[in-house]
Amino acid sequence: MSKKSVRLATTRPQSGSRQAAADLINEAFKKSDVAGICHAIGAATRLYNISDLAQKSGLARPSIHRAFAGDPIKPNFTTVFNVLDAMGFRLHVTVRRDAGAARLKSVKNFQDAVIGDDPADISAADDS
Repeated sequence: MSKKSVRLATTRPQSGSRQAAADLINEAFKKSDVAGICHAIGAATRLYNISDLAQKSGLARPSIHRAFAGDPIKPNFTTVFNVLDAMGFRLHVTVRRDAGAARLKSVKNFQDAVIGDDPADISAADDS
């Protein structure tokens, strides 16, 4: 068996392990606990060949280890997103029914912001 085939066999954990990792990460997201999210993602990264994760995420191996080691400095969103993507996970936003969210602006304002016609964006660009 070649090194490449051994490496590929250890790159992707069994689907039960992947599901357990996804469940752990989702639980941490439900609690909105940044330290818990980092811990869960760090635990999931240990299921994978870290060199492959580094290559697929575009990050250095030590950066991945440091980002999810539980240090007081938390990883940025790009790091989280790239590592989750490299592991074959994705984020999905849903509406929380039990939370008192901030008041929404009108739907028109949201559509303008998505399209790029938000007056706030224009005035901010004019200031620079």
